[in-house]
Amino acid sequence: MKHLLFFIIAGIIFTGCSDPNSDPRCNFLFDTKVAYELNMNLPQYNDLNFISNSVYIPNIGNGGVIVTNSGTGFLAWDAADPNHNFSQCSILSIEGLEASCSCPDENKYSLITGQSLETQLNCTLKTYRADQIGSNLIITSF
Repeated sequence: MKHLLFFIIAGIIFTGCSDPNSDPRCNFLFDTKVAYELNMNLPQYNDLNFISNSVYIPNIGNGGVIVTNSGTGFLAWDAADPNHNFSQCSILSIEGLEASCSCPDENKYSLITGQSLETQLNCTLKTYRADQIGSNLIITSF
């Protein structure tokens, strides 16, 4: 009886901890490993010292990374549209607290929630971990 109870509880725990992007249609982005440190004292990251500002960092992740100062912490998102095959038009551009692709459908996403705006899409932005240590921000994949 103890073994049965153990397996039931273990099953509930493992099924309750699924990836929010586990939708099989959300397979356009690679599961890349990210480990990047940025010094917010450098001029190119100065905007991150102010709430509601975002900065694009190229050459990491799938299409670069967008880091946003949410006011309560920092959020890091992959800059590739998760609802497209990777191409030049699927790299997101920043417009305030929104990001959009330049593909014909012009998908838009919130840089606070990672969810699509205007149109309900299957996939949300791919998130990375952002930890502040002094004046440095460490961005890593989960």
